[in-house]
Amino acid sequence: MIDAVGEGVGTDRIGQRVWVYFAAWKRPWGTAAQWTVLPAAQAVPLPAGVSFELGASLGIPALTAHRCLFADGPIAGRHVLVAGGAGAVGHAAIELARWASAQVVASVSGDAKAELARTAGAQATVDYHAADAVEQILRLTDGGVDRIVEVALGANLELDLRVSRPNAAISSYATEPGGEVTVPVRRLMSPNIVLRFVLVYTMPEDALHAAIAGVTAALEAGALTTLPLHRFPLDEIAAAHDAVEDGVVGKVLVDIP
Repeated sequence: MIDAVGEGVGTDRIGQRVWVYFAAWKRPWGTAAQWTVLPAAQAVPLPAGVSFELGASLGIPALTAHRCLFADGPIAGRHVLVAGGAGAVGHAAIELARWASAQVVASVSGDAKAELARTAGAQATVDYHAADAVEQILRLTDGGVDRIVEVALGANLELDLRVSRPNAAISSYATEPGGEVTVPVRRLMSPNIVLRFVLVYTMPEDALHAAIAGVTAALEAGALTTLPLHRFPLDEIAAAHDAVEDGVVGKVLVDIP
């Protein structure tokens, strides 16, 4: 919620419920505090009825998911593969894709994560450790996918190429330690597959604005939800960081006194 505004910003914004993004980008502070200071545009009105918990879960994950899904055109009726469907970006990607009338398969690493992905709206899940993961995905998608939201390009590129239809797009927003991938150029070039890299902090302004508008529209439609929440008081911020680093399944939130 906005507590105060600076010069040039209308006082009618005071008291407005908002969700924010880039709070820590190129600034000495973030949102693990009682207050944060941002340009007015980075405090986006939170639609009525949307909880603060959901608002606090958006930011980078939801904007990243939107860019990965829609950078290469509409996805209605398309088949989407979301790698890591129980993560923050994966969860948002599943819900945004379903909201946009896409068919969604999520890859996961166990039953608990599969349940989270299905709860978010994935019509099917596949354990990416399975020896027949490629065959399962091809069967579930009638022969291949049109969009891939990729969390581990190095580990998954071979699978991605084997399940991609011609003219598909693979959007990679994260990587494993090291970050080096050998790209088989001809295997992408021949079927006109797009290999896209997404870093939300530096994506084009028009894409950022489209993502903000898209996420807000999905919120207004009631299409987005939170992952399971793990809450910590502000004075236990170190434990909150440890939970993130330890790979807790769900979303870590810090409660401000």
